[in-house]
Amino acid sequence: MSLPYALRALRSSNFRRYYFGQTISQLGSWMQSVAIMWLAYRLTNSTTATGTIGFLALIPFLFVTPIAGALSDRVSRRKLLMVVQTIFFFHAATLAVMTYTGHMTVNILGMFAFIGGTLSALEVTTRHSFFVQLVEDRTDLPNAIALNSANINATRLIGPAIGGLLIAAVGEAACFGINAVSYLAVVYQLSRIKPNASGRISTGQSLARDLIEGWRIALTSPIILPLVLIVGLVSFAINPYSILMPAIAVETFGKGAELHGIFVSAVGIGALTGAILLARRENVRGLSRWVAITASIAAAGAVLFSVFASMQNTTMSIIGMALVGMGLMGTSATVNTIIQTVVDDDKRGRVVSVYSTFFAGGAPLGHVFAGWTAAQFGAPLAYMMLGIICAIGAAAFAFNLPNLKRHLRAAYLDRGIIPPAPASAATLTASESPQEK
Repeated sequence: MSLPYALRALRSSNFRRYYFGQTISQLGSWMQSVAIMWLAYRLTNSTTATGTIGFLALIPFLFVTPIAGALSDRVSRRKLLMVVQTIFFFHAATLAVMTYTGHMTVNILGMFAFIGGTLSALEVTTRHSFFVQLVEDRTDLPNAIALNSANINATRLIGPAIGGLLIAAVGEAACFGINAVSYLAVVYQLSRIKPNASGRISTGQSLARDLIEGWRIALTSPIILPLVLIVGLVSFAINPYSILMPAIAVETFGKGAELHGIFVSAVGIGALTGAILLARRENVRGLSRWVAITASIAAAGAVLFSVFASMQNTTMSIIGMALVGMGLMGTSATVNTIIQTVVDDDKRGRVVSVYSTFFAGGAPLGHVFAGWTAAQFGAPLAYMMLGIICAIGAAAFAFNLPNLKRHLRAAYLDRGIIPPAPASAATLTASESPQEK
């Protein structure tokens, strides 16, 4: 296919099929995420409750993701994704029925959030390690990761806005029902895909040993460790916007679900912008500096939003949330790209699972902190405190950046991503024999 350079990964038919199916599913997922938080707030009028629901939805990533990583190195990733997406269909359909019939309580909603989080931990980890089997040219892998981020955030732009309008018009159950149907699109496209390789790796070890080896590699690597630490911190500090938005929309601005949807969509605008910038890059060189920049942007956006939300300035608050989205997406996608570039294929699922654990696992801890802090001091001030924490983390990462760059250069040289530096003229002259001269 003749495509713009920024869309080059879509030349692979397998990736293209999966990408389009995932687009439909992501729209439904973002609609459901808005509806769950709004439903939790409607049932309780409590930021502590929304924080708890957010915690239950993401805490499985801390213990399921590592197992998912080891499992995805052992089984067919395509079949595992098909099974998980099918279960997702029944999960969302049941959520829709119980909400529509009025049988939903906050305790039952918490149970659904926990089950959904467990399924997401399996799906996200397997999906990230599956990309390498979908692209025909391995050099297109960073572009595939960037396009996946663009997909997630383009749908984040549209999905929450539609979800907010649907909630206001007919209620949360409609969002859950549409999401259930959207999963069928992914299952259909996965059934049409023939991966380039099986993805199965026989290590001769138990699942537990494989799991431990993946974490040992990640936590002792001078490249991977600082990357997962910064992505975990940014996730902890920035992701709680999702559980604070209902309270800010109602209590600070005196509005409803429509403004909630607009704020979340603003995150999508910023994230999509960042994803497009990442997709346009030719290679991974210089991305470590981009991590420091995007983490700083996320921190600035959180502080800016908190200040102007307190002043009930809607326009500047939307700009702040756009910066939040750009920084959050930029940090997570860039870290994922670097890790997938330097990790060996036979350890891909396990090491990527460490990234997923830090990114998704940091969020529930942030949700609990944000929910409690918002109950004590108000939602805008709580998010400002988290923005300051993010800024401190970005500064620490920038301080370590020269050391990280040195190790990355060695890894890129080993993989032929960058050419070796030419020897100096003086060195060449000294090494030549009289005959060679």
